[in-house]
Amino acid sequence: MKTKWFEEVGQKRGDNFISSRIRLARNWEEYAFPNRLNPVQASELIGRMQYGLDDVESVEGNHFVTTTMDKLGDLDRLAFKERRLINSTVAEAKTPMGLMISEKEDVSILLNGDDHLRIQYLAPGMQLKEIWKRADKLDDYISSRFNYAFDEKYGYLTSYPTNVGTGMRANVVVHLPLLNKTNEIKELKNGLEKFGVSIRSVYGNDRDNFGSLYDISNTKTLGMSEKEIVDLVVRTSSQLNDREKQIREAGLERNYIVKQDEVFRAYGILKYARTMRLNNALASLSQVRMGLVDGLIELEDGEECSIYKLMLEVQAGNLMLHSERPLDRRELEAFRADYLRHHLPKIKEA
Repeated sequence: MKTKWFEEVGQKRGDNFISSRIRLARNWEEYAFPNRLNPVQASELIGRMQYGLDDVESVEGNHFVTTTMDKLGDLDRLAFKERRLINSTVAEAKTPMGLMISEKEDVSILLNGDDHLRIQYLAPGMQLKEIWKRADKLDDYISSRFNYAFDEKYGYLTSYPTNVGTGMRANVVVHLPLLNKTNEIKELKNGLEKFGVSIRSVYGNDRDNFGSLYDISNTKTLGMSEKEIVDLVVRTSSQLNDREKQIREAGLERNYIVKQDEVFRAYGILKYARTMRLNNALASLSQVRMGLVDGLIELEDGEECSIYKLMLEVQAGNLMLHSERPLDRRELEAFRADYLRHHLPKIKEA
């Protein structure tokens, strides 16, 4: 089985970048927007598009699995949402939709979601510019087969006015535990929104961000080029990463032992707890990741682990796929703790 993209998210020293994502919203001019199609028309559109994209592997060099959402059970939909392949709206929708996913899950094409096409690229770390080029190449391939709904003045026409223009969303997820802890992130968020940048918590909310992961993205798609959008998100994410590093370095100089103790305690909770709620698991994994990035702890020789991969795998849907049966709340918390005990990497003694 091929390695999934999220398994490659590491913990390099000084690197707080988790992932990069490019999403493109496109519509086929022959059809009305998805919310105006009846089931027969929607199924026809999906079938024609899947047939027209049957050689997509020639562009990407990846094997793709093609399916329709009605073939996925509720648990698969939940797990896909947790792994960022689909959003909550798609996971809960009953209307006909098609889905094409690469083996690594780094490329996906959703058919007849909010728009006729949602092209998505995901990559570990800061690779926004690289995946933008790949997405642009796939976009050209698709547009050569299906004429997009496009206006010379406004750009790509989409079902939501907020996506009109480039139809592109660029996202970078950054791990910012100290900016989260000091609440400085809230001040930065208010200032950056004026420049067309959104900062939101990946897990939890602005008050309780479990895991300290923040999604940085553009809020404007009209009046900006794709390059300008990518540059804006890269620049903003890099500034937040630099600020996080600055605060951490200052804290390590003053309280090295205290910081190290916090990391070892978090590791101990993950290693020995018998039940574990999701928010506690994410908070402790966040501490361990910070410890690895800052050099407060080290993995034993030969040990490999992606802390972000564990953050995804301890989500309810993915855990129940591992358990191969439904779990109630108490069973889920016990299974989560057991899963972490068996998959957490070994670290060197201090």
